[in-house]
Amino acid sequence: MGSSWIALLPFLIVIPISIVTRQVQPGLFAGLILGCYLKQPDFLGGIKTLIGYILDNIVKTNNIRIIVFLYVFAGLISLTKMTGGIKGFVHLVGHKVKTKGSAMLLTWISTIGTFSDPDFRIVTIAPIMKALRQRLKMTKQEIGFVIEATSNPVVALIPVATAFVGYMVSITGTALQHEGIKDAPYTVYVRSIPFNFFSFVILAIGIYYSFFHAFGGDISKVDEKEKSKSSVNQLSDPNEQQGEEGLEECHRAFEKETPTKPWNLILPLTTVLVGTIFLSWWDGRSQASNIFEAFLKADALGVMLEAVFITLILSIVFYLVQKFSMAKIVTHFIKGGNELVSVIIMLALVWALSAVSEDLGFSKYIASHVVNWIPHTFIAPAMFLLGGIISYFIGSSWGTWGLLMPLGVTLAHQSGANIQLVIGAVFSSGTFGAFASPLSDNTVTLCTILDLPVLEYAQRKLKPALVAAAITTILFSAAAIIIH
Repeated sequence: MGSSWIALLPFLIVIPISIVTRQVQPGLFAGLILGCYLKQPDFLGGIKTLIGYILDNIVKTNNIRIIVFLYVFAGLISLTKMTGGIKGFVHLVGHKVKTKGSAMLLTWISTIGTFSDPDFRIVTIAPIMKALRQRLKMTKQEIGFVIEATSNPVVALIPVATAFVGYMVSITGTALQHEGIKDAPYTVYVRSIPFNFFSFVILAIGIYYSFFHAFGGDISKVDEKEKSKSSVNQLSDPNEQQGEEGLEECHRAFEKETPTKPWNLILPLTTVLVGTIFLSWWDGRSQASNIFEAFLKADALGVMLEAVFITLILSIVFYLVQKFSMAKIVTHFIKGGNELVSVIIMLALVWALSAVSEDLGFSKYIASHVVNWIPHTFIAPAMFLLGGIISYFIGSSWGTWGLLMPLGVTLAHQSGANIQLVIGAVFSSGTFGAFASPLSDNTVTLCTILDLPVLEYAQRKLKPALVAAAITTILFSAAAIIIH
């Protein structure tokens, strides 16, 4: 099909619908419907085209592998919760923290064991900090800020053993494929990590607020304000009265009846991490002359899938030896996997929408028209700013990445801009929204656990987030001039 402005329509309706509904899936689905009817403008033909695009893209080898990986990994994390791994980890470290500084240090060090997923990290470390808060004279706001600064921004920078890496590689690969770029998606993704400037900047700000300046104001004033609220709600909300002795009641982190077994968390996470690293070297060693090159040559998605399946099998055996019933293991595994069904649906829609837009001539139209309007030095900062606005309103890093990655790679490729820099800008923009937006599931989860008002907390952290965004924009502008 020849290129025309019509090829832009599916993507043009995605963003406003996603912002209005505050959900990415309706916008993607509406864009997909429009694209399919532009391809086949009759009732049954459009429906058949829509189903065809969804199914054809789901069954592609790499796509089905990422779906399986996400489901199995989420199920594995659910098993660590059910078997008392998180509860055991909480008790292991909770009584060793004596000062505010050591508590903040624990928050940072704990990323080593909880970097697999932001929500997993939040429900693991937030209950510990909540329980220790009163004794160590910390505000809920500063606890929340540091935990969030070390959640999504950290996970987005780690190229192995996370729920993010598979998705990030997948959308990068889809965008590269549609531009006819033959580079390995994982290699391109790894090379874009140094350009995720927002993550690095917000981490630096997080260090500042952790050890050099209190976030959230004077502790005595904040405590006085919280006590005035607590005096009204104390009888109706028993959570207001909980201290360290109420640790086991913290939201979602673990159930009261679960045992205290830290190794049920530590061993699976260690196995999946070590397994991914070893299998990456093993898979790429025959095509490489050194260890680093072996990692770049490895089949990243295949290796991650193998590592997580090996870990799942060993973990099930480990849990069965501890007398956990197979019925309970199966139930919690499926329950955990089902938590990512919405993400899997979003992925399927992103893949199908990208395919139909490409068939409508999206890339060709961008190449012949839009590229001429935007100097290549402005593409990276423009993608960051656009993505930051979108991600703030929809509250989803994954949704923003899925929406903007095809456009960003197309603009970069057609204009001659550095592709890794632009990919880094897209990833940075989604990370901004996941951190700053009151609609972010990370923010909502954290506020639920810490008993924080979502909008008030989001408004308080918006200022440092905007400072980080401004610095990030400057960095992208400078990098675009220096790097070609």
